[in-house]
Amino acid sequence: MKATKHIIMAITAIGLAACTSQTGGNTQETTDFEYANERFADLQMLRYKVEGFENLTLNQKLLIYHLSEAAMYGRDILYDQNGRYNLTIRQMLENIYTNEGVDHTSDDFKAMEVYLKRVWFSNGIHHHYGSEKFVPEFSEEWLRQQIEATDALAESPYSTDEICQVIFDPTVMPKRVNLAEGVDLLKTSASNYYDGVTQKEAEDFYLAQKEKGDKEHLVMYGMNSRLVKMPDGSIVEKRWTTSGLYAPALQKIVEHIKLARPYAEDEQQQKVIDKLIEYYETGDLETFDQYSILWVENTEPLVDFVNGFIECYGDPLGLKCSWESIVNFKDLEATKRTECLSKNAQWFEDNSPVDARFKKENVKGISAKVITAAILGGDLYPSTAIGINLPNSDWVRKEHGSKSVTIGNLTDAYNKAAGNGMKQEFCLSEQEVELINKYGDTTDDLHTDLHECLGHGSGKLLPGVDGDSLKAYGSTIEEARADLFGLYYVADPKLVELGLTPNLEAYKAQYYSYMMNGLMTQLVRIQPGNNIEEAHMRNRSLIAHWCYEQGKADKVVEMVKREGKTYVKINDYEALRNLFGQLLAEIQRIKSTGDYKAAQALVETYGVKVDPELHQEILKRYKALDLAPYKGFINPRYTLVTDKEGNPTDVTIDYTEGYAEQMLRYSSEYHTLPLANN
Repeated sequence: MKATKHIIMAITAIGLAACTSQTGGNTQETTDFEYANERFADLQMLRYKVEGFENLTLNQKLLIYHLSEAAMYGRDILYDQNGRYNLTIRQMLENIYTNEGVDHTSDDFKAMEVYLKRVWFSNGIHHHYGSEKFVPEFSEEWLRQQIEATDALAESPYSTDEICQVIFDPTVMPKRVNLAEGVDLLKTSASNYYDGVTQKEAEDFYLAQKEKGDKEHLVMYGMNSRLVKMPDGSIVEKRWTTSGLYAPALQKIVEHIKLARPYAEDEQQQKVIDKLIEYYETGDLETFDQYSILWVENTEPLVDFVNGFIECYGDPLGLKCSWESIVNFKDLEATKRTECLSKNAQWFEDNSPVDARFKKENVKGISAKVITAAILGGDLYPSTAIGINLPNSDWVRKEHGSKSVTIGNLTDAYNKAAGNGMKQEFCLSEQEVELINKYGDTTDDLHTDLHECLGHGSGKLLPGVDGDSLKAYGSTIEEARADLFGLYYVADPKLVELGLTPNLEAYKAQYYSYMMNGLMTQLVRIQPGNNIEEAHMRNRSLIAHWCYEQGKADKVVEMVKREGKTYVKINDYEALRNLFGQLLAEIQRIKSTGDYKAAQALVETYGVKVDPELHQEILKRYKALDLAPYKGFINPRYTLVTDKEGNPTDVTIDYTEGYAEQMLRYSSEYHTLPLANN
């Protein structure tokens, strides 16, 4: 899950509201804007345009500027959360990269340059998506020579031997997040959320806290700390606060949030900022819930932001949260689509195929919008989500609602930079290509809206069920629940009535794309011999393979061979929708009852395993297309303009900064943490 805001009323009405506009989005001509930038390894860098920034008021621009500065100062936190050696390795590589005495023409240097760019992209030495450690294509001997020649580790608390072992030894920290069944997930994960603690010790530690806590208003225990075993054997939390762990970074974040406060658009937004500052200063989790309530209810301002410890995908136990930020403003035209969904949230809840016991009787406070991203930071940069739904707290969502967003200008950038080669290669026929070309963008956006706006906000836990009861499978189950909600409803005739889809055929574009991706094309992101680890990929695999297997007797979906190549064939779209509904009902039951064993069985049976023969075929076909399977963004650069007296008169935006140029500037201007954070 993820987040943002704006002007959407709380939903209490059961009836359907009529809606207009099928697509929405940025309409200003941008043909002269270059979206695609450099490419390296398996990555393609893109730019995104902040359409409409020039039309904002000066105060809105200044609010965005200072919140953007705050977003940049959390960068080091994420590097350290992803692995304790990451800050040292980043600085070491940058020292070598910028040293004029190093031969920049050698093969080893060029290989190191690619490695460094991958480290920047992933905020560490492990792949941002697959989680496996990068394999360097430069030699250890060459790196040792450069370290000695440039004194690249002069400020590091770690020796050359230790750093080289971390980089080159495949048995040391091989996975940032390990979700494999049957092993200690903490001992086998390189992420820096636990120190010397076993999986059982961590689970017991937080179970004891939950048993003492308020069951009706359970805070998110562990979300903002590192859990550490002390020399005497005791286990303690080291909180991330302005006076605790990560203090230098959090102090700068708070400094710039305070500078943004005078430009807040209303009194409620000022209260949001004040409570966020209080939370950063104290680390108190009840204060965080108070902040979340203020934030989710602050729907009037045009400009909004997320700043904090948000996502739990980097922790194999799903407790610790990575730091991230996004600053944005509402796309008024495109938001008509999401407002339409939010106004009818109760209808979608009431007509869901899940058991009535697990439905919300009164859907509260679901606000939804399409936003224009102004800056991306932390775990949303350079690789980012295209949809966000927050807060994550189950009780806050139940009693106060949630904010959902689709990030319109990022989706727009993806679409404008995309080619047609993937569809031509992997679609069964021109019929499917034409279907996706005609309706793909519309149904992709709508599925994202349904996923974020309604899917994550739907359903309820039964009394006494702990939101963390599904443990390592929780993230996959939650993403599957939201995806299935979107898949089930994107085909509903009511969406045609609401004006959100043009006809009863459009949904087929989303169904075909989804099944093709879940069964086949997402495998390009997996290294040969590996299983699926990432929660979103597990979710898509689970859904696609479960539906394929359950519908096999009736040939609802087939995997067919044509001239030695595998393709997906959907024979019965209506039956596929029914299968999505059946699985949604089961996934919601698992979530609502906390059925860990059922979650484990579903994920391990359908979401994890990879067919090696099909995998090799997909990799070969994809390689021939010469496409990068992953994409990320270069941020625009904002400059504060002042008069002779130092008073702000404008904020300008520039899109010309290069990828390496931006990363080196960020390392210089926003470096806050020591190279070892204990």
